[in-house]
This record gives sequence, structure tokens and C-alpha cells, in this order.
Amino acid sequence: MDKMLEVVDHRPWRLPAGRWIMTQTWHNLLFAHWPIPADALRAVIPPQLEIDTCDGQAWLGVVAFRLSGIRLRGLPEVRAVSSFPEINVRTYVTVGGKPGVYFMSLDANNPLALAIARPWWRLRYFNAAIQLRRQGRSMHFQSKRTQRGAPDARFSATYRPCSPPAQPMRGTLEHWLTERYCYYSVSDKGNVYRCETHHKPWPLQRASACISENTLAQSHSLELPEAMPLLHYAHYMKAVIWPLRRVPSTKYRVLSAEC
Repeated sequence: MDKMLEVVDHRPWRLPAGRWIMTQTWHNLLFAHWPIPADALRAVIPPQLEIDTCDGQAWLGVVAFRLSGIRLRGLPEVRAVSSFPEINVRTYVTVGGKPGVYFMSLDANNPLALAIARPWWRLRYFNAAIQLRRQGRSMHFQSKRTQRGAPDARFSATYRPCSPPAQPMRGTLEHWLTERYCYYSVSDKGNVYRCETHHKPWPLQRASACISENTLAQSHSLELPEAMPLLHYAHYMKAVIWPLRRVPSTKYRVLSAEC
């Protein structure tokens, strides 16, 4: 873990003060991204968060993967909550000049882990039935939200990498989409929280995918373009996470970076 914390040249800012409190590992990730109008996102993103755009274009991401090795610092893994598949819907925001991720929803099939994560990390987790299996170089991922009273949300895809892994170059869209080292959440009272993370640079691979069902965006009253999404794959990434910290909220605006 200490060696991972020494790899910092790729970070957009210094490591946060204090000690990280949790570690986890992500496996077999599919990143699927669609361009989406910033105005459409503005209607469903808390106004305390500034929508981040790349060359004037906002993006919506769906990320499917498996977590493992979830544990608090200094403590062993607890088998019941340390490993499960997940799929999330995310977009990109900035608060106080710090770009990050905003998770619109997260679906997972571990009710105990979700009961802990919802209040502790202030994330919009939903219970779901998820199957993830590997066949050769392909991953088969299927998710159906099961939480009572929640909007219907389904995703089914088969995906695989189709290029060698490489670190995304600064200034590229791939770098802008993935090299982010915090997420934001907003409480019911309108308070903004930032959670800092750290990991090595992403070893991204181009990916191919057959997405046979996807109603995740519709569950947020958003429509995706008919064109195929931008697809990337990552085999493995270990990360450390710092505690949530409250940050001042500001009036929203749309930020655009060159990429």
C-alpha cells in the first residue's frame, strides 16, 4: 500500500491530508460513455454541483464491475460485505475548482453492504439482482434493480477488451473521463461532501460490447443517443479512500475543459 501512495505524478492535486480509511479493488470494468446535453443533466443534478464538460460536451457514464477486498484500515475483510458486483451511473462535476465524479445511482446485490454504504458514504445505492461471469476473454454482466419503490433499471451486456492496456494521455477525452480522484455527494439538507481517492493511473483498453438492455439512464428521466457509446475496459485497479469531508457549496455553472 505504501508503494502505491508513492505513485503520484499522474494526480491532478496532492494526496489529501490525513490517513486513508478504506481500501478496495475493482475488477473487469466496463466504462461506457455517452455524450449528453448539459442542459438535460442540469435538470437532474443537484444545483450545488457545477457540471463539468469537455470541449463543451457533457457525458454520462455507466460503469459495470466487481469489487473485492473491501476493508477498513487496520482491519481484516468481512466476508459478508467485502465482495460483490456493481453497476453505477455517473457524470462529471466540479466544486471549488476540483473536478470529480457524481454518482447518480449505484446498483449492487449485497443488501448488508448497501445498508452500511448509503449513510456512511452518502451514495444512492439500490438493491439489485446482478450476475457477472467470465467466458474466455468476455464478461457477461446482467443487472435488474429489485428495490421496492425505486425506478426500474436494467442492464445486460457482454463485453471484452480489444487492445493492449495503456495509460490515457493528458488532454485526451479518455483521460478526462477516467482520471478523477474524488466524488461528490449532496445531502438532503443541500450540504456538499467530497470523498478523495487514490490509485495508480488507469491501464485502459479499448473494448467491444453488445449491450442488449439498458434502462439506467431512463431511470433518471434521461435519453441516450442512439449511437454506440465510447467503450473502455480495465482489468484491475486497487484504490484507497479517505473519509467524506463537507465542502462549501456554490451557485452552479457549467465548466468546460479542453481535451
